[in-house]
Amino acid sequence: MQATPAGPIWTIIVAAGSGSRFGGAVPKQFVTVAGRRIVDWSVAVAAAVSDGVVVVLPPSGDYPDLAVCEAAELRTVPGGNSRSASVRAGLASVPDDVAIVLVHDAARPLATRDVFARVIAAVVDGADASIPVVPVVDTLRHVDGRPRDRSDLVAVQTPQGFRRAVLERAHADAEVSTDDANLVTALGGQVVTVPGDRWNLKVTDPTDDLVAAALLESRT
Repeated sequence: MQATPAGPIWTIIVAAGSGSRFGGAVPKQFVTVAGRRIVDWSVAVAAAVSDGVVVVLPPSGDYPDLAVCEAAELRTVPGGNSRSASVRAGLASVPDDVAIVLVHDAARPLATRDVFARVIAAVVDGADASIPVVPVVDTLRHVDGRPRDRSDLVAVQTPQGFRRAVLERAHADAEVSTDDANLVTALGGQVVTVPGDRWNLKVTDPTDDLVAAALLESRT
């Protein structure tokens, strides 16, 4: 799936974080799992469903070139001092004729084409934004000890999809958020949910990359 009747689709891969919680000599997105760096797994699936990919890299640092994507145009830009600033840097590099923009965390190497396709389809069908979600399976309590009902809660994943003009308006005031869909909600935009994937985990600490490696190896 690439260009839709609404126009071309591009994906911004946010790979500018320092990965401080992960530790190690390099940020987590540049750690190799199952034969590829985490960021390269994310770029590969995005390239398979997009007309182009913008990878937002750390503003300083010497990182090996990204794997060449024959299926899509690949651009790189330096990120900012926050996730939102990095998304804005990526958005500025997206061609003017692009109608739909996806935003994906580099640290989610297990996102599948099916999840990308569901996110894209929801925006093509008219949503301002679409986000993949999965049910919360753990029992939850508030930090003060009170139990929370998990039946009306979901966990949000990436990629998230947006009408390009809506995403630009959401970032116009340089607000800071860890989730772009929250900025669209603040605008009063329509954000819809689509089924995510329970294995679309975000690599956060060193044990996560062991799980990701096992799952990626099982796929290949």
